[in-house]
Amino acid sequence: MYAEQAQPPRHSYSRSRNGRSSPSDRDYGSASRSDHSNARESSPEGRLGGSLETLPDATPSIPYWSAKRHLTCGNPTPDPPWSSKPIPWRGSPPGRIRTAHAALVLCLNIDVDPPDIIKTNPCAVLECWVDPHTMPSHKALEAIGSNLHHQFEGLSAKVGYKPILDPSQDDLKRFCQTSRRQAKEEAVLFYYNGHGVPKPTASGELWCFNRDYTQYIPVSLQELQGWLGSPCVYIWDCSAAGHLLNNFNLFAERRDHEVNMMHGGYAEGTQPLMNSIQLAACAANEQLPSCPELPADVFTSCLTSPIDIALRYYLMTHQLPNHVTADMVLQLPGDLKDRRTPLGELNWIFTAITDTIAWTTFSREIFTRLYRCDLLIASLFRNFLLAERIMKDHHCTPHTYPSLPPTNTHPLWATWDLAVDTCLRQLPDLLAKSGPNLDVVGAPTPQTQTAIARPGRVGGRQNTSTATKNGEQPYQYVRNRFFQDQLTAFEVWISRGGSALTKKGPMSLPPAGDRYNGVPETVNQQNGVEQHLVPRKPPDQLPIVLQVLLSQPHRLRALILLSQFVDLGPWAVHLVLTIGIFPYISKLLQAPSLDLRPVLIFIWARILAVDSTVQVDLINTQGYRYFAGVLGARSDDVLPNSSEHKAMCSFILAAISRDYPLGQQACWSERVFDNCYERLEEPDFLLRQWTALCIAQMWDANDEIKVYGVDRGTQDKLIALLSDDATEVRAAALYALGTFLGASGSEFPDRLGGGGTGTMYQLEERVHFRMEVAVATGAMLAIKDDASPMCRKELLVVISCLVKEWRGYFVVCAWLYWEEDRKWRASSSGSYQSHFHDEDVTNQAISEWLDGFNDDEMLREENRVLLSSFFTIFVVLLDLSVDAYQEVATNAQTIVDYIMALLLESPFTRLESSSLNTPPTVPIDRKGSPQMGGTRTRVPSLQTSSSTHLPPPSPGVRPSVSRNDTMNTLTSGVSNTLRRTSSFANALKSLAGGIAFPSSEDGRASPAVTSASTNLHDVSRPPSPNLNFAQYTSPYSRPPTPQGASSSRHPPSPKFSSHDLPEPPHAPMDFLPCDVMEALMEEDMERLRSRRRASGHPRRHHGHGHGGHHRDHHSSIPSPNGSTFSIDSTSSSVILGLGTGAGIRDVLPLKSAYFDWCMEYFKEPQMRQAEPDEPGSVAYNYQVWRQQRNEQIQSETLRHSATAEDRRWDRPVATLQANGHPLTMAFHSYDQHLVVANETDMISVWDWSQRKRLNYFCNGNPRGTSITSLHIINEDVGGIIVTASAEGTIRLYRNYDPTLEQGPVQMVSAFRGLNEVIQLRQGSGVITDWKQSSGHLLVGGDSRIIRSWDAQTESPSLDLDTGSESPVTAIVSDSLSDQTFIASFADGVVKVFDRRLDEDDAIVRTYSEHTSWVQNVRWHPTARGQLLSASLDGQVKLWDLRGSDFPVETIDLLPDGLSAFDVHSASAVFGVSDFGN
Repeated sequence: MYAEQAQPPRHSYSRSRNGRSSPSDRDYGSASRSDHSNARESSPEGRLGGSLETLPDATPSIPYWSAKRHLTCGNPTPDPPWSSKPIPWRGSPPGRIRTAHAALVLCLNIDVDPPDIIKTNPCAVLECWVDPHTMPSHKALEAIGSNLHHQFEGLSAKVGYKPILDPSQDDLKRFCQTSRRQAKEEAVLFYYNGHGVPKPTASGELWCFNRDYTQYIPVSLQELQGWLGSPCVYIWDCSAAGHLLNNFNLFAERRDHEVNMMHGGYAEGTQPLMNSIQLAACAANEQLPSCPELPADVFTSCLTSPIDIALRYYLMTHQLPNHVTADMVLQLPGDLKDRRTPLGELNWIFTAITDTIAWTTFSREIFTRLYRCDLLIASLFRNFLLAERIMKDHHCTPHTYPSLPPTNTHPLWATWDLAVDTCLRQLPDLLAKSGPNLDVVGAPTPQTQTAIARPGRVGGRQNTSTATKNGEQPYQYVRNRFFQDQLTAFEVWISRGGSALTKKGPMSLPPAGDRYNGVPETVNQQNGVEQHLVPRKPPDQLPIVLQVLLSQPHRLRALILLSQFVDLGPWAVHLVLTIGIFPYISKLLQAPSLDLRPVLIFIWARILAVDSTVQVDLINTQGYRYFAGVLGARSDDVLPNSSEHKAMCSFILAAISRDYPLGQQACWSERVFDNCYERLEEPDFLLRQWTALCIAQMWDANDEIKVYGVDRGTQDKLIALLSDDATEVRAAALYALGTFLGASGSEFPDRLGGGGTGTMYQLEERVHFRMEVAVATGAMLAIKDDASPMCRKELLVVISCLVKEWRGYFVVCAWLYWEEDRKWRASSSGSYQSHFHDEDVTNQAISEWLDGFNDDEMLREENRVLLSSFFTIFVVLLDLSVDAYQEVATNAQTIVDYIMALLLESPFTRLESSSLNTPPTVPIDRKGSPQMGGTRTRVPSLQTSSSTHLPPPSPGVRPSVSRNDTMNTLTSGVSNTLRRTSSFANALKSLAGGIAFPSSEDGRASPAVTSASTNLHDVSRPPSPNLNFAQYTSPYSRPPTPQGASSSRHPPSPKFSSHDLPEPPHAPMDFLPCDVMEALMEEDMERLRSRRRASGHPRRHHGHGHGGHHRDHHSSIPSPNGSTFSIDSTSSSVILGLGTGAGIRDVLPLKSAYFDWCMEYFKEPQMRQAEPDEPGSVAYNYQVWRQQRNEQIQSETLRHSATAEDRRWDRPVATLQANGHPLTMAFHSYDQHLVVANETDMISVWDWSQRKRLNYFCNGNPRGTSITSLHIINEDVGGIIVTASAEGTIRLYRNYDPTLEQGPVQMVSAFRGLNEVIQLRQGSGVITDWKQSSGHLLVGGDSRIIRSWDAQTESPSLDLDTGSESPVTAIVSDSLSDQTFIASFADGVVKVFDRRLDEDDAIVRTYSEHTSWVQNVRWHPTARGQLLSASLDGQVKLWDLRGSDFPVETIDLLPDGLSAFDVHSASAVFGVSDFGN
């Protein structure tokens, strides 16, 4: 069964394989991930009436850059602000009560009626199903007490019950005090039967006896409260019981108030009296019913023997079929504890129905407190619902505290009556034909159990006619279909729109503060209107599904339905946990059944994704072994969709290890680490991703596991994963390397980690050092140019760990860079007045430092390579600090500023030759360095005056400032460059402007571009990503703001002038730069030695405790807050001993949220289609409309394409007045949209049919550069704008059409399309071509290579050498083939490339007939194998790939020069323009 229902191919509860998109990429499937194993759809091999390059492919194209990672960049989706904290499903103090002892007080005084009670004749006489008049009074009292004891034991056998029969006041006091002592801090149940004493008084007194039973003695409730204390559960079974309930609350409230006033509250472990629970048989003005058909203690009977009283009540209110008599009902066979017998089945159904009535009527807090905290209390309140139903029919209203809404008219009582009727209809045959063993259809034959004979009890009497006639088969009892029908109803609810959202109302999930408090709402944006939508009201059958788990025949079906329900989201998981699913689902982990494995893994993954605290339970119950066994299974045949279920197990084991050292050790003992290691190369990317994340959590702050991982070479295998095709796998490998190097994988944001790779006691000191540097360097080289900003963010976490532990080396690199940069600036400005640049300080310092290693050439070379590695990483940090994606730049700025702050506090500032304290030198060329070809970062003036119109002063170099004066408004020239090289020599020579750093109070903390004139478009900020959570952290503590000071969001930027610069903090000292270098490096080594000294304690965790409430304080490693450089500057052997930087904040390492983002996958629906694929949804209907419209446009274009060649194209359609000079533009193939980029960095979106500008935003490319290429991708489903600017950066934007009301324009992604951009006086910038059918982006331009980017993997797939020194001027792909494309060059050459060939042979044709710059090249739209090219001299040439290297035709159109040329995509028509028009 399960193989068909719950283990379908991947489309069931498996992940969505392709990212989805809707109009203009306005929505996305929450579960979308890239599929890196499926083959892409190929483009059509034949033309349909000619080339339709810009029209859709015959098969639906894949929307690229539309997966969840592109909208979140690895940031967890925040909960909506109106969602409240879920109710603790385990129950929480002070409401949680566990019953440990019970005092059963019976004041019957048999044969003596109380004076205030007048009994009818006949009247009810049974007490605990015993007629006291059939035996001597003392025997009757003992029998009643014994029966009452047995009845309570049937509810919960673990509680100690003490019957107290007709007690005196002293006996009552003694027994109560004894019960409290025995219960300790747990609850005491006090049951009071006052049928033989007067009714309670209005002042709150109950009655007992004197020693001789000659007087009734009143006992005040205040005395009783003093004897029993708190917490307690009270049952008042007497007339006028409401007096006791009301007065108890009055006295309890008064006493609690006194304790709070006098003692400030109760002591720890003691609960207020108001937390006590009460059940009263009737109100204060009511008397117990005396109906002779009911027992005298009908309230007690309902609470303790519900099936007996329920069947009697049914006999009283219904006409019995088939001559069923009351005596026959009393002989109903079976055992209450055996669900396979008729009596046990009825009890099972009764439990399910009463649970469901409570669940659907009471609030979640009340339900959790009364029905899921204590077995005895749950049974009493479950049975109380029956008491309310029966007694209200006899004009008696039971009450409780806390008070409950009425349930006596609940529709499910009719279902109970039907179940009783179904059972009783079989009773005559059952009694007549039952043998010694009762046969039950659909269930194994139970063994006959000896029942305790209790007079008056149903099932208490054995059937006297147990023998059947010779040859007659015993009657087979037909099981009730109640549970099957309820499961069917539950299934219908799920399959018929259970996942749909609805507006608030009677059919919706009640909001916070109501019955299902704490379930988060969902905001759905349709047609631009935010509608607060909530899940539907959950099905009433949810508690019944829990009961079905107890039945083996229906267990699998119930689990499948339960898995489908929890798949709806976290709110559904909270509901099933509140229902009480956890104990049952935990026990099923011990079941050997293989068919339960897939569904159990699925459910547990959902539970751990929502509530990680169950990790403690899985360790205590050994449940983790279940998942470790599945992960380690060698055979994939045992489990369908094996790799996916193993990925779920990896997540479960990772969640168990997270923040829980005992969980790490438990998983380690089950070889989970080895199994994850062996599956890092599995074909399924989800399994690779989660095995890497499981390794990350296992060795997080666990030195022993890190040592083992290094011995196995795990870090090398993770570095190899950095070239994986799946972006999520690359990020997961980086996350694992981050925790390996000391980053924290904790869910608690205040735990930043630290401590590097730990002790590594098995390695030598230098080997340990080289390993840490090699891991960070390997990660940096593999990821620094990755197209995914999510991976670049994770890389920064890895680098921050290295900076944290080896900050001395980075300070040295920062100083080297600073001095080389200042020397270049001085030479650029022609100013050599400064004595700082008379000699090569840096080269001399490095040379003297290397000379200190004497003649050990190997050691010299090793240290030179190590310093080179650190310098390369530092240059990459500078590069990332001006990354086009704001989150990446912000995180990198935090690291760079930390290093620069340490540099400004270091002994380098005290060197006589240091330039750290001098004013910055501005190069003559304000547009940037010659090496960068005039490109530099767009920055405004740092002057705050709005009247400034002069060119802004260079904010490039950060001045030296003291700790007390510095804030995060410091600017650093070395952190604001666009360096795209890892060369040790060349990286020092390029500098580009500055950028103002954001305020630490700015929640979105992207590079803060402030403007002197806010109405100027050229200083506006580019669009922000959808989730921009990166927050800049200053290395300095912010001083208190004086009263009356401005509290603006962005503090004013400082005004820099030479006289404003503070004096150096210390006088120059007589030591050399190489001495400072050696001192800082030696202090880093001392820090390493301190870590390694912890090897005496090989297992170092975050801390001790359980449940994740712990952290590693690294007590063996001094806190960096105390001393940033030296461990102990006074006793250090370092020659300087000048460990400074005590005021530097400990802001590193950075903390990643990638694990939480990945965990959201297990919170999102996997068993249903995404919204755009759901027929009938708004998104689906919109896409259907778009597809139909696109097909119509396509057919009309084909129809007109032939006639268009013979028509004049001279009718203007629209005239648009754009800001600036339009430089490049792109038409949308289907929407009437035109995207125009001007000569700077502004992009405008126009509706050309309406002559209306729809949007206008900034691209953010550096000043002095322009947007040189523009495309619209994903046109079938909306569109994403792709821009390429001259500095080599590719940027993507969504939500550009405001008519769809999707929100503001958002940056989807940004990456460096070309690393090496050759700066030319007249270059082409960056030229791109997009191929929608294959998802390839070709990037060329002012470079010697053409790079092909794979949009699916977000990585470069191919680099082809152009074989030319001239820039690429145009690139165009073959619309019919993914393998060939054409490129034209500035020297007049046109080349045809074939991607399938080796790099040396990739150029298959070369055409050199043009004598000037080739402006554009295009494929012929109708003639296959032909292409057209046009050069600036006005010549248009037609080429044939099958012909010679000479053009087929040359057309000399514009002898005075050609400025633009393009070919229509569907018709043999081209257009040209000259420089005059």
